[in-house]
This record gives sequence, C-alpha cells and structure tokens, in this order.
Amino acid sequence: MTQSARQLDPVQPPAFGGRIREMRRKAQLTLQALADQAGISVGFLSQVERDKATPSLGTLASLAAALDVEIDVFIATPKPADSVTREGERPLFGLADSSLAYERLSTVLPGGTLSSLIVHIPVGYHSEITAHVGEEIIVVLDGQVRQTLGDATFLLGPGDSLHFMGDTPHSFANVGRGPARLLWTGTSPRLIGPKPGVSTKIDSNRRDT
Repeated sequence: MTQSARQLDPVQPPAFGGRIREMRRKAQLTLQALADQAGISVGFLSQVERDKATPSLGTLASLAAALDVEIDVFIATPKPADSVTREGERPLFGLADSSLAYERLSTVLPGGTLSSLIVHIPVGYHSEITAHVGEEIIVVLDGQVRQTLGDATFLLGPGDSLHFMGDTPHSFANVGRGPARLLWTGTSPRLIGPKPGVSTKIDSNRRDT
C-alpha cells in the first residue's frame, strides 16, 4: 500500500459521547448548562453525546474545562500496567485538619466513575454526619467500626461490609481499641488524592476534636 493510500484510510474516532453524557449527569448539569459553559450549541452537544458528531480538540478542551476534568479523560487510553497499585507502595495522603489517612486504590480511567480508597481511622475518631449524591460500599479490613445509616446503627468488624446510597445521612466511628482500616468504594464525587508517585505527608500526631 502506498503512502498516499494510507493517508486516505478512514480513522475511527473515539466514541466519547457516552463519557461526556455520564460526566454531565454526574455533575448535575443540563445539556443547556454544559453547552453554555463550553460555548457551543445545545444541539451540537446533543449530537456529540449520541456520537452523531465529532467535536474539535478545542471544543473537547472547553467541555473538559466545564466539567472540571483533564482532556485526557476523553482521548487517552490507559495502559494495563497503569491500573495496578501495590501494597506498601501507595502513598498516604490526608485532608487538612483531619486525622484520617487514605490510600488511593482507584486509578484514572477515561470516563471512570468509581473511586476506591483504604481509609486509616485512628482510635477514637468520629466523623461528621454527611449526605451526598452517589453509591457506596465499605468493607472493614481491621478494627471495629460503628456505622450509622439514617436511623440505623451497625457495628462492623473485619470482613463485614455495608452497601448504601450516599444521600442517606451517614457517619462512622472507630470504636475499637486500636486503629481501624476500611475499604471504601463509591460513585460519589471523586476523592482520589495525589497522582501515583506523589507523596503527601501525614502528621501522625494530629487528632480530630
């Protein structure tokens, strides 16, 4: 085959319309709202979401900015090796004014909706009550955790799990004599911490009040 013939070969565009639609719905944006933020017509956005039209790279960048994601979410193909995390190699990270520490398990997948963390809970920790959009599963790995879910309270030990919708008011506490760890997986807004290979120091002496 000649070079000119190869240049005329059709290129199959990536089908990212479904990713855009899913992210838009997750962000609770209407078609009109996202179109306005990205500076495109609502009709064109509708066609893009149904894979009936292919946006330019500039339009994709505008959509990514409106959805607060990187453009790679739409066009990058992750390597299988990038999906692996190793015990002992995951950096711990924390949030300001919290004694909780986290290990990120989920990696960055284009259009991915799951987040997964191992949560390290110090003795005596009690979380605030929260409610939010999304679905959650927790599995206790070590220790004793008291989980409240609406009006119900559950005492969970190693191997116990709980699956619930995040819009039900919930909280958790370490009620054991030692540190606890739980595996959290959910579709709620992504709490993924630093990118792999970026370490954030945790003050082991910090305690919540």
